[in-house]
Amino acid sequence: MATTTMDNRATKRGMTSEERLVIFASSLGTVFEWYDFYIYGTLGVFLAKYFFSNVPANVGFIFTLLAFAAGFAVRPLGALLFGRIGDIVGRKYTFLVTMTLMGVGTFFIGVLPSYAQWGIMAPIVLIALRLVQGLALGGEYGGAAIYVAEHAPQGKRGYYTSWIQTTATLGLFMALLLVLGVRSVMGEAAFADWGWRIPFLLSLVLLIVSIWIRLKLNESPVFQRMKDEGKTSKRPLSEAFGQWSNAKIALLALLGATAGEAVIWYGGQFYALFFLTQTLKVDATTAQIMVAVALAIGTPFFILFGWLSDKIGRKPIMLTGFLLGVLTYAPVSPINIFKGITHYANPSLEKALANAPVTVVADPSECSFQFKMTGTETFSTSCDRAKAALVAASVNYANEAAPKGTPAIVKVGDETIPTTDPDFAKTLTAAIAKHGYPAKADPGQISYVPAVALLAILVIYVTMVYGPIAAWLVELFPTRIRYSGLSLPYHIGNGWFGGFLPATVFAIVAATGDIYSGLWYPVAVAAMSFVVGLLFLPETKDVDITRDA
Repeated sequence: MATTTMDNRATKRGMTSEERLVIFASSLGTVFEWYDFYIYGTLGVFLAKYFFSNVPANVGFIFTLLAFAAGFAVRPLGALLFGRIGDIVGRKYTFLVTMTLMGVGTFFIGVLPSYAQWGIMAPIVLIALRLVQGLALGGEYGGAAIYVAEHAPQGKRGYYTSWIQTTATLGLFMALLLVLGVRSVMGEAAFADWGWRIPFLLSLVLLIVSIWIRLKLNESPVFQRMKDEGKTSKRPLSEAFGQWSNAKIALLALLGATAGEAVIWYGGQFYALFFLTQTLKVDATTAQIMVAVALAIGTPFFILFGWLSDKIGRKPIMLTGFLLGVLTYAPVSPINIFKGITHYANPSLEKALANAPVTVVADPSECSFQFKMTGTETFSTSCDRAKAALVAASVNYANEAAPKGTPAIVKVGDETIPTTDPDFAKTLTAAIAKHGYPAKADPGQISYVPAVALLAILVIYVTMVYGPIAAWLVELFPTRIRYSGLSLPYHIGNGWFGGFLPATVFAIVAATGDIYSGLWYPVAVAAMSFVVGLLFLPETKDVDITRDA
């Protein structure tokens, strides 16, 4: 009875100054780490130019993307490494180390000599720094989320940890705004020459401030009490993943929560930006501003849904987010949000897709599933070249089988364009332009308010699945293995299911010929998480997270 009374008092009282510092310091450090991670992707074209200048520009950009992907790929390794340290040594010191590694890695990218100055060592060091950043990010999120949750009073964990959940969006928002600001102040020429390094160099200032604030923090009271009692795990990885009772929770957390959360998150923020620029041909700066405005509108909903999850539970909010994603991402849905974005951002393309059918006639054995897991794969058959060219131009097409060994041809209206034509690319471009496919979105035709509103709805979906997930994951695992148990499914879900979303979407589009068909990937994963979460994951909002087993 005494414990219940204390819990009720903690739930009703306001946030203490120590709790505010815990949330602010944890969130600031995590914003900083996500900012570091995103500026690499935002400035990839300049990194390709200066660190992979020994190869053609398009190949250099592929290698830059490969280095970016490497950071995602090693995140689960970082989760294992730092999860173990966090469960043995403590939460505070572990995420101090991860934050320092991330910040130092970003700063050194800003001062790294180019290929022209250092030769092959320049790209080697760049990739090594990306691997360090990926490892660090694999350990940061779990530490910050657990640290805040273990400070939060019973009944407020969803609200307290929701501030951590804003950090990925705020990090992207900060990266976009800073790059746009520096670019506009310096001008394109100076920015392309050396100004692109400034966002990387500024990370040193952010790192110093973040470390200074985090050093003021004490260890998590839940972990410290367990450590004082000698109850910490000696082998957290073996205990978390070698015992089926715990490994089962991690597996269900991956399939029923983090995988679905990842595809809704990456689909609603990163793929939405990719869709605007690559598919709808909206100018990059315009698209970034539209996404930034949508992020600003949607970000407060992280806090709202975190708070609401303390009242009605984590599970119903996240399952609703998954279901809404399934219903409005599905290409066959009458309320498909991405089709709505096309309508408002590039109406000329929408008209061409409806009125100018295109057909690829090819030997099916020549047509590959163009999934670029590493970014370096090449697809060079006549069928692959034809489909890649049409996907790049955002053209829908039908597939028609040709006799074995026949070179592919493309039919555009009443024109037939053989891939054996020496000027195939030029002829195809002229033909699709003649049939109304725009080379770029016309800024004068963009309906900005409804387009941004749809982008904001996608961000709100993100807040529904991401806002409560930190509290849900923390509450699923016992204290002694919480850092290890939480971090691995989170980073496999986000690093792999989410990180490979753009490549998977592109491959599906190239295979089917429908620019929206790639959305079946996030639909399938979100539907899986809805079913697994509904049937097998428990509601946890009232769980006592101080339990040791």
